[in-house]
Amino acid sequence: MLEQLVEKEPSDGELVRAAQAGEAGCLGLLLDRHRAGMHAVALGLLGDVPDAEDAVQEAAIVALRRLGDVRDPDAVGSWLRMIVRNMCRARLRRMSAVPMATPSGTVAMNRTGGPSDPAEVLDRHALRDWVWTALEELTPGLRLVTMLRYFTDVSAYEDIATLCSIPVGTVRSRLSQARTKLTAALSSSADRAHGDVGALGMRHRGLAEDVLRSAHRGEFLPAVAERWLPHAEVTWPTGRRTDLSYLGGAFERDLSDGVRQQLVDVVASREVVIWQSALLSPPQDPLHCPPGIVWVHFLKGGRVSGLRLFHLPRR
Repeated sequence: MLEQLVEKEPSDGELVRAAQAGEAGCLGLLLDRHRAGMHAVALGLLGDVPDAEDAVQEAAIVALRRLGDVRDPDAVGSWLRMIVRNMCRARLRRMSAVPMATPSGTVAMNRTGGPSDPAEVLDRHALRDWVWTALEELTPGLRLVTMLRYFTDVSAYEDIATLCSIPVGTVRSRLSQARTKLTAALSSSADRAHGDVGALGMRHRGLAEDVLRSAHRGEFLPAVAERWLPHAEVTWPTGRRTDLSYLGGAFERDLSDGVRQQLVDVVASREVVIWQSALLSPPQDPLHCPPGIVWVHFLKGGRVSGLRLFHLPRR
């Protein structure tokens, strides 16, 4: 289909509909067609060429995730420029002295009236597998900050920095590098065969559900024993490092206190799997624990070689 469209100089609407149907290369054509206009908007708002290019690249990633939401395919140019404006405004707010949450309409659009699952937009069309194929080509450090920023609730720069034990400036730098490399990877991988990311995510979600069910029966350690390497290390939100047996004991203590975990989301790549769970405090002590916990598993040969835990802050 892509070859046929290219031969006849397709309209924006034709490219959008083809991309929504799974023709990954058509989105690349759309972005190439409108990149100059997107860059002009960013440059007009930010006045700095590197910042403008970062905003355009981040807008391209958001557009990729939200293409299924386009209601007027023929007006996709205006839609793309609107995303760029939102990215620029968010960047300007972050540069101000007043701390602000991520504004609606930017990377966290899916949190404002959209699907509750951060990856659900991708799951609606075949572009999901293309995106994740490109993500896998990033280095581990770049891939992790990108997964956290775009696919979990750990999206604030400060939270990502805390979870990864790196400065906020490093988070910004890695995200900028990741956007540049991801844009290039998306272009170079558009025509390749892509793995079934949905199947990978479903498998890891099933494993997560099995582990939490077992844990609530007091069988956490038996449930994970075969899935962890013997000397795997757990890094806690405080920075403390322990082994798996301590994690099992902590889970038992939470159960004794009446705390339960409810799985919210699972984001999986070949080497990193992220669980996000709500922490349910006992009725008599509703503020006993933070609202949620994020488990970042690092895999080696399919088994967990390390785990970082992060408590979601109250907003």
